[in-house]
Amino acid sequence: MKTKKTQVAIIGAGPSGLLLSLLLHKQGIESVILERVTGEYVLGRIRAGVLEQGFAKLVREADVAHNMDTIGQVHDAVEFAIGDKRTKIELTELTGESVIVYGQVDITRDMMEAREQRGIEAYYEVSDVQPHDVKSDNPYITFTQNGEEFKLECDYIAGCDGFHGVSRQTIPLDVRTEYEKVYPFGWLGLMSDTPPINPELIYAKTERGFALASMRSDTRSRYYIQVPADEEIEDWSDERFWEEFKLRMPESARDNLITGPSIEKSIVPTRSFICEPLQYGNLFLVGDAGHIVPPTGAKGLNLAASDVSTLYKILTRVYKEGDKECIEQYSPIALRRIWHGVRFSWWLTDLLHNFGDDKDFYQQRMEGSELEFFLNSEAGRKVIAEQYVGLPFEDLK
Repeated sequence: MKTKKTQVAIIGAGPSGLLLSLLLHKQGIESVILERVTGEYVLGRIRAGVLEQGFAKLVREADVAHNMDTIGQVHDAVEFAIGDKRTKIELTELTGESVIVYGQVDITRDMMEAREQRGIEAYYEVSDVQPHDVKSDNPYITFTQNGEEFKLECDYIAGCDGFHGVSRQTIPLDVRTEYEKVYPFGWLGLMSDTPPINPELIYAKTERGFALASMRSDTRSRYYIQVPADEEIEDWSDERFWEEFKLRMPESARDNLITGPSIEKSIVPTRSFICEPLQYGNLFLVGDAGHIVPPTGAKGLNLAASDVSTLYKILTRVYKEGDKECIEQYSPIALRRIWHGVRFSWWLTDLLHNFGDDKDFYQQRMEGSELEFFLNSEAGRKVIAEQYVGLPFEDLK
């Protein structure tokens, strides 16, 4: 078995793991990344495209923001359509902040290239990854690559390996508590090289179900419609998708829809999942390894970024100031922001989707009243805007 040593071992080479490694590298802190699939496979995951300013600032701090700031689109507003009535939420006017539309694939590619240029070590296509002795001062990870066994000694382990990864499973069942809410629908998404239907995103609530008009650029659109959770992607031709999507857009926007062949089509399940705590000894859960939210509030990648921010601050203090006690702050700080994001995502999901017979007439009327207040009141629009652009990152004590 070949033995290697680093300061921080990072399991997972998605955006969370890459961003953490780049930020640590800037502080002179060594890290090694382990990833079970190829880099090409990681880049094949079509995910989020709306970045909060907190995420954008971290990317700038890591010195990988050139493409994001050059190609990414700054959005100062977002629209909500209830039937044919459209309401614009002026994000910048209400909060002083905006969001950036820049695809997760693009930001991941930028960080991959930066990692290679800066010589941060990474092992792809590894198997049998297993953390050991995470409660001790000398944790380590064993893994296999190309039939060769490795032992990676480290001080700390960042579990950025997603919901199905090994990191969360390392925390004993009697130590962790898991919360989950599964929704009876998913999002059928289609990406096409067509101009977006609208300059801003449109979140649409209709009797036929929810729809979202998003984009990746001026020439690439990303659209979603709510479908039953057991729906099969094979049952949805491009033609059927476009027909249904158009019916769910407000009438005043339909003539702007330009259709074309899909370049990607998939169904995303809709659920919330939170694990507590997010730390066990010297192991820290980051991003999807510890929490998942419905995509409605555009919070998944952005909550992962706030995890990275907190862990980055902690590890910097540990290595720069020798303060090891601060690591106990990770889970409480991260979870406070996560639960805010979970609540916002749940709230939007609950209000904008069609639950069929699961909600009685009284509930439907209450939701209609709630939407009317929040969209027609400046105070209500500000509540939405503050959470949509992202709550501030909490500092260490």
